[in-house]
Amino acid sequence: MEAVMGVEDSGQERTIRSGRQGARVSGPEVLVAGASIAGPALAHWLHRFGAEVTVVERAPGLRPGGQAVDARGVAREVIRRMGLDTVVRAACTDTAGAHTVDAGGRVLETFRADDDGGDGFIADIEILRGDLSRLLYDDTRGGVEYVFGDRIAELTQGADRVDVVFAGGARRRFDLVVGADGLHSPLRAMAFGPHERFLRHLGHVLAFYSVPNEFGLDRWLLEYQDQESGRSALLRPVQDATRAMSMFTFACADFDADYRDVPAQKRLLRERTAGLGWLAPDILAHLDDAPDFYLDQVAQVVMDRWSSGRVALLGDAAFSSSPMSGQGTGLALVGAYLLAGELATAGWDPATGFARYEARMRPFVEANQEIGRLNARSRDVPGPDAEPRPDFTGEWFTDLVGRAINGIELPDYAGSPAAAAPAGP
Repeated sequence: MEAVMGVEDSGQERTIRSGRQGARVSGPEVLVAGASIAGPALAHWLHRFGAEVTVVERAPGLRPGGQAVDARGVAREVIRRMGLDTVVRAACTDTAGAHTVDAGGRVLETFRADDDGGDGFIADIEILRGDLSRLLYDDTRGGVEYVFGDRIAELTQGADRVDVVFAGGARRRFDLVVGADGLHSPLRAMAFGPHERFLRHLGHVLAFYSVPNEFGLDRWLLEYQDQESGRSALLRPVQDATRAMSMFTFACADFDADYRDVPAQKRLLRERTAGLGWLAPDILAHLDDAPDFYLDQVAQVVMDRWSSGRVALLGDAAFSSSPMSGQGTGLALVGAYLLAGELATAGWDPATGFARYEARMRPFVEANQEIGRLNARSRDVPGPDAEPRPDFTGEWFTDLVGRAINGIELPDYAGSPAAAAPAGP
């Protein structure tokens, strides 16, 4: 059987035929759905421990741009263990800090990138999602098979394998399948049940897109929050000084827009941000020209278990903490390390490996999801029936933040049986 491998071609992904016939490698064959951050990060560790990995991505290529994402605490250590600390830091946004401002632009509060040892509001490692995705892809594409423009259409589990039918018509067999395909994970719906069982809407919507930097941004993020309406507008610098990234949030308890219907999403954004002050009208003037517009509900994924037989979930597909936590990328990176490491240590036995992965990750996930819920509540529209806004000044919150950033052990998997074997290039 031939496989389709993603390769670089003048900055664009294309597909070529690459022979995969011959003897099996010592490790299992693992299919990973999703090529954003969680998927390639998992592919890195699985390949290092000796597995043969295929990553399938329904988009025709890597998705550029996107909002800035952060790596704090233990997530920074995972990046260091991957050997990617230098290249990731070189691609960071180089944001010096953040100012919260009033409608007239007057600075109300300042946060610096070196606050809290680089683990504060602006993290020491802050990078555009698309840039981190590209770095992870470049790191793994030499030893991992990438299939772009395809997706899992059907899967059937057996006692010792998973039979997969791809939308493109190919049929293949894998030892393990992992869904790292995001908040609206098709694989989760296929293997665990409908989205409604697991999605928890937090009452807000987030939208972002890039704009020309006509606002004079110079390494400082600016955010305006209208406390009465629960709406906010934000501008952040990126490495390209001629551009900036904008973001809006607004309360929306009855969110029902199709996350793939972009015109409807843009109409919703205009309706819900009408009359918002500060620079909001100037930012919205670039909405129709945005090449990277994104809008979705602020939501979490809450599941009793993240695995079923030989299928498991990772990242937002399993335990989205929402953008309100600021820790989605950290959870993905840490989860990828633990999932691959526990599987390798268990000799690739899915029942043991998946159970250990869940046991290690769940307290860390729950702490981050609690922060996401608290931050969402702090932006709720005031009213007689609204819950009181959280008081973030107590020691309880300091303890919660500590558990959300560093509250998990990262075992050294170098001594596991699988890790002891050379994994190839």
